[in-house]
This record gives sequence, structure tokens and C-alpha cells, in this order.
Amino acid sequence: MLELIRQPWHWAFAGVLIGLTVPTLLLIGNKSFGISSSLRHICAACLPANIPFFKYDWKKEAWNLFFVFGVLIGGFVATNFLSNPDEIVVNPATIADLKALGITDFSHLMPQDLFSVENIFTLKGLIFFVIGGFMVGFGTRYAGGCTSGHAIMGISNLQIPSIIATCCFMIGGFVMTNLLLPLIFKLF
Repeated sequence: MLELIRQPWHWAFAGVLIGLTVPTLLLIGNKSFGISSSLRHICAACLPANIPFFKYDWKKEAWNLFFVFGVLIGGFVATNFLSNPDEIVVNPATIADLKALGITDFSHLMPQDLFSVENIFTLKGLIFFVIGGFMVGFGTRYAGGCTSGHAIMGISNLQIPSIIATCCFMIGGFVMTNLLLPLIFKLF
């Protein structure tokens, strides 16, 4: 059984499970799926301060904190105990595109040319981790939710703002990947 769990699964399996999350949450209590709001709940629970944004009954959303905690534990268990021991297979076309950008290390799940401790305090780290992280956080707050909340929950409920936000997320991703990322890599 453990060998079956360690093997790569077809992407459709995860898609079905994520898709079933929406009706399940709606049926068990009219809950909305999304991850970005959990940071607000954590801040309201741990640092209530006298800030109006954090003055609400966060306990009604405690299920969301358990969900996020479960995601973290699941990621830890999967990475440390259930990871596939075989070499990571990356599409040759993707490898060629990444090599053109200067990424050459494909021995880990995430390229070490970008995601390593050594890069944190470099210009590359500043751009990718600090500025990029700020832009993701700002965009999430500005759009009123993250990609999982809008694309999975919002679109399935036919919410026009979620359709618009998801289209903007996709356009931003295409622009970043095809136009800005090659320019950023030329800086290094």
C-alpha cells in the first residue's frame, strides 16, 4: 500500500478531490474555501490588538485554521515520509526553456538556482522572495482573495468578481512568465 501512495498520481485525482471540496463545504455549513483569509484569522487569534480589521469573531472561522494546519502537516508528512524515491521527471521542453533562463539544477522538486538559502540575501532573493512575496500578498488583498478562493470557490458559485479576478491572475501569470521573467533573469 505504501508503494502505491509513493507513486505519482494522475493530476485528475487531485482535481476531483479539490472539486468535491466546494460542495462539501457548502453542504456542511455554507463555508467558503480559500487560504489567504487564514492569515487574518491567525493574527486576530494571536495578536488581537486594537486594530479594527482584526476585531471580529475569528472563532467562527476556526475550521479554516484547522484546514491550513492540516495542509502544513500533510505537506510535511508527504515530503519526509511519502516522497517518491525516483528521479524527478521534468518535460524536456520545460527544461530547455528554463536552461535558456539560466536555471540548470533540476535535481530537486524546486530549482536550487532560485530556491536555496544562499539566494535569500542576494539581489535575486530580494526580487523573487521579498518583492515577489509583497506583490502576491498585495494582489491577494486587493482582489479580495487568493487563487484558490476565487478560481475554485468563486467561479463554481458563478461569482462575477471571481471570474474577473481569476482572469487577471492568469493574465498576470502569463505576462510575468513570458515577458518579465526573462528580463529579470538578464539582470543576473
